[in-house]
Amino acid sequence: MSSKPAQELSADSIDEQAIGQYLQQHPDLFDRHPQLLTRLRLVHPRTGTTVSLIERQVEVLREKQAASEQKLAEFVRVARANDALADKIHRFTRRLVRTSNREQALAQVEASLREDFDAYHAVLVLPAASAAVPAGDAPSRFVRAVAADDAILKSFESLFSSGKPRCGQVRDSQRDFLFGNDAAAIGSVALIPLNSLSPPGLLAIGSVDRDHFHPGMSTEFLSRMAELIADSLTRP
Repeated sequence: MSSKPAQELSADSIDEQAIGQYLQQHPDLFDRHPQLLTRLRLVHPRTGTTVSLIERQVEVLREKQAASEQKLAEFVRVARANDALADKIHRFTRRLVRTSNREQALAQVEASLREDFDAYHAVLVLPAASAAVPAGDAPSRFVRAVAADDAILKSFESLFSSGKPRCGQVRDSQRDFLFGNDAAAIGSVALIPLNSLSPPGLLAIGSVDRDHFHPGMSTEFLSRMAELIADSLTRP
């Protein structure tokens, strides 16, 4: 039986799948026929120029190395950010441990949010009976005391039902209630329910950056902060 010379084979007559299977079954083919490596030509995906198989393999390895280095750099960045956040939570905890009553705890929560977390737009919404705001004092910019049956507080019922922090956008009415004159500047919000309180309250932290608080971010540290705040408010 006669066969066609290799140069006369048409692309249609070649079973590419069979060739691929053959190469997988005979990985030493290019070791036995090294001249093939120098004759095979590929199109470079970025430049469009023709390169040898070896050059393309080197380029692929470089791309994989660059991707691995990028992933490693991202892991390091996230690890450092988590370490910094854990340190802030530690300082936050120490502040609360040193307090002896609710009034001191509220003052330290506010101070820590501003000094340790750079959270300049933060509001703690508490049922009036739990607010611990001395009678006759001027309304606090940080602590917002509301009646347990207040309509605006009821608008956060889904947050209380979930029991988990929520990050991203909020309703205009909620943003206006929480941040008042600063509401227009708030781009994103973290809502942290304080379900350990009865009735529950919430901590709201706003950012002028629309992407600072987003639905995909981890809320583990926010949950820990909620537990610390709620525990500190159970003091007389």
